[in-house]
Amino acid sequence: MDSGRKHFAARVRARGPGVSAISSLVSTAAPALWQHYKREVRRPILPPAYSPDPTKWSDSGLYAAWLGHSTVFLKIDGFTILTDPVFSTRAGIHLGPVTLGLKRLVAPALSVHTLPPVDLILLSHAHMDHFDLKSLRALQHAKTTVVTAKHTSDLLRRRKYAAIHEIGWGERVAVGPAVIRGLEVNHWGARLRTDTWRGYNGYLIEIGRRRVLFAGDTADTDRFRKVAGSKSVDLAIMPIGAYDPWVRRHCTPEQAWRMAQEAQAEFILPIHHQTFVLSREPYLEPIERLRRAAGARTERIALEKIGQEFRLS
Repeated sequence: MDSGRKHFAARVRARGPGVSAISSLVSTAAPALWQHYKREVRRPILPPAYSPDPTKWSDSGLYAAWLGHSTVFLKIDGFTILTDPVFSTRAGIHLGPVTLGLKRLVAPALSVHTLPPVDLILLSHAHMDHFDLKSLRALQHAKTTVVTAKHTSDLLRRRKYAAIHEIGWGERVAVGPAVIRGLEVNHWGARLRTDTWRGYNGYLIEIGRRRVLFAGDTADTDRFRKVAGSKSVDLAIMPIGAYDPWVRRHCTPEQAWRMAQEAQAEFILPIHHQTFVLSREPYLEPIERLRRAAGARTERIALEKIGQEFRLS
């Protein structure tokens, strides 16, 4: 934490976490940020286009529902997995009752309270739009295990989960029937400017004969060529947004499509779009470009809108 942030945090502690105290401090320290925050307060959050119902999913087969941004609820032969859960209205820094950060465009397709029990939470990296502390605290359960990147578990309350496993690239961990392997991606892990030691992962999930690739967040890379080996991947969960102008940190839809093919994925589930304004590209451009990249094979795009469900028997 730099000296400015330390000074700001000290002032918040001294004045207490009340809304009026925080708003006064932020408006003084960062007037442009505060003006943007006030404009966003008045903007409504739209409902999702679809409402999934995982209670109707059987304990056999592969099911997925896109809940928004990089949050996907999976059920594979009865075992449930939640990726990068972000259910908060804003993704950012929590200061008492106020969160300074990006406001959602669309509400989550399910709330924390309407989710079925979660066996495993997968966390790709500590960025605030992927590693939301409010959501993770709401999901704490003695029967839920967390798999996260290296040097990120200090952000979690260890005693509130069944177990927390940190893994790096090429490392594996077994959780119930699932084997999780950490994958190298082209991104970075720092939550703030100075904690550059934090890790960042993609994951390969294997349960029985099912294989799911969760790429987390990545720019273009050839690393997914090593994923499939002699076996194909049933579903590749790939980020497709926030590339303009951040293409060195986030892949384009065309690159996401190519990387899914290099992993020998049968289907691609696009994430990291339609939820927050992270970059300059128009709202629907990522999914439109992905459809063009797929050409005559658009049936291999598993989902396109928040709340939609996918099933592979």
